[in-house]
Formats: sequence, C-alpha cells, structure tokens
Amino acid sequence: MKPTVPTKPTVPTWLRGRSELGVGALLFLLGVLVLTDALTLDATVAGRGPVGPATVPLVVGCGLLAVSVLLTVDVLRGGRGEAEGGEDVDLTAPADWRTVLLLAGVFLGFAVLIGPVGFPVAGALLFWGAAHALGSRHLHRDPLIAAGLSLLTYAVFDRLLGVPLPGGPLMGVI
Repeated sequence: MKPTVPTKPTVPTWLRGRSELGVGALLFLLGVLVLTDALTLDATVAGRGPVGPATVPLVVGCGLLAVSVLLTVDVLRGGRGEAEGGEDVDLTAPADWRTVLLLAGVFLGFAVLIGPVGFPVAGALLFWGAAHALGSRHLHRDPLIAAGLSLLTYAVFDRLLGVPLPGGPLMGVI
C-alpha cells in the first residue's frame, strides 16, 4: 500500500503572486469600519459647531476606501509592490537598552507631570527628553524647539480643535 502524500491547498491561478489583494481587502474593511463608526457618533450641531467629531473619521474612512480600490485595480492590472531592499542593520549588534530606557523614563515623566505642571511644560520636557534620548546634543537649540513645539501643540489642540489640555500654572498666561 502506498503512503498518501498530503496535497497542498490549491490557489486559483489568477490569485498567484497577488498577495497585495489581501492588503486591499484589509484596507477596504478598515475603511468600512471607520465610516460605520463615524456615522454612528452622536453629537448635536449646537454642541459641536460647524465641524463635528465625525469629520476626520469620515475623511480617513473615505481615503481608506479610495486607496483600497486603487490598490486592487493596480494589482489586477499587473502592478506589483517593490521588493523590500532590506535595512542596513547589523542584526548581531546588541539592543540599545539605554535609549529604550531613557525614552520610557521620558514618557513616564510626562505622564506624571502633565497634571501638576500642565501640558506646555510637560510637553516641552517630553520633546526635549525624547530628542536627547535619541542622540541630539544641541544644548541651546533643543529646549527652545521643544518649548515652541509644545506651545504650538497646546494652542492647536486647546484653542483651534477645542480639545482641552491641562494648562497648569501657565493657564492664565497662555
């Protein structure tokens, strides 16, 4: 009696070499999910103003649907993704735990400080600390950029988008 050899699952010939169709399907499902969730948000016009909480999810959901359709059409016409060239990484080198731990400490410090000192100060420390942990050593420039970026982020979220962020002691000044 001959031993039976398990057969490989057969893939239709038109699907061979078109794994990008799976990415297109995933993007399509994600777009439908985002649109469905955005359309079920409950917000009255009087309470939200002219641009509501569903605006950005609607734009993102439509963008996901458009990209999924364009990707699917491209793949079906014979388009192929470019093969990954790889990164110039030495896989034998040890992990840089110092940087990882510094970044974790900076994020933990931000989480602890945002309540007492507010977002502008805690955000500036976060941005400066992350830049320092990642290797920037510009002692005069980095704190200024971090403070400016933190104040800009605070202004955009708190003033323009209406997302309240804790101001801390600077609440009356900003």
